[in-house]
Amino acid sequence: MFLFKIVFKILSFLLLLALVFPLYAVGKTWWSAENSVKAFDFASNTFNIEKNKSDVIIVLGAAQLDGRPGPVLRSRLQAALKTYQSGLAPAIITVGDGAPGDRTTEAATGKRWLISKGVPSSRILAISQGVDTYSSTLAYAAAMKARKMKTAIIVTDPYHCLRASTMASDQKISTTCSPTFSGFTNLDNSTFRYLVREAGAYLAYITLGRRGIFISEDTFNSLTLQGITLSKAVSLATVKEVEFR
Repeated sequence: MFLFKIVFKILSFLLLLALVFPLYAVGKTWWSAENSVKAFDFASNTFNIEKNKSDVIIVLGAAQLDGRPGPVLRSRLQAALKTYQSGLAPAIITVGDGAPGDRTTEAATGKRWLISKGVPSSRILAISQGVDTYSSTLAYAAAMKARKMKTAIIVTDPYHCLRASTMASDQKISTTCSPTFSGFTNLDNSTFRYLVREAGAYLAYITLGRRGIFISEDTFNSLTLQGITLSKAVSLATVKEVEFR
């Protein structure tokens, strides 16, 4: 009877953790997105340019279509352009490799788009590396450190801000996040499934990724589509390169 009580308490505790951790991740991802949107409300009378200035703006990659930004990348580039034009940083880094068979990269596509909008080429560094958030973070962090840059404004989707900023912090880069304000991944148009996906990706990174264990994007997306809980997604982790975008 005594042994049964101990086992029951242990199982109850594990069940509680399985419920609390996913809810924590969802809540923190949502809160980070909301606060990023408020912090970078350029139209607000309380927006302080000097307070938000950084060494560089980072545009995280997303799909490009034969040299043309896809919808997600275009939204990020538009937000980066607005951030740059507001005088928050003197330079922009575009980052991201291409898919197998592509004739160009996400970084190069982003740079060309920004140049077409009037940003001087000398103010843009295209880093054609990174097939996911983690490898992209390693690539731009190395470039920043080589140039003695310490602070950055990451431009990405609102629900992606938390994970992207956490990875940057782990590389000793101090960041804020300027979220997209247009497209289907901005805060008004993002789906609950996207929130769950990003919360799961964040949870997977802080629990496993920091220890060198990564869940592939395809694996996680499949689990999310089937309605499997975030905690189970983490428990089914496979040792693969991160592919979360």
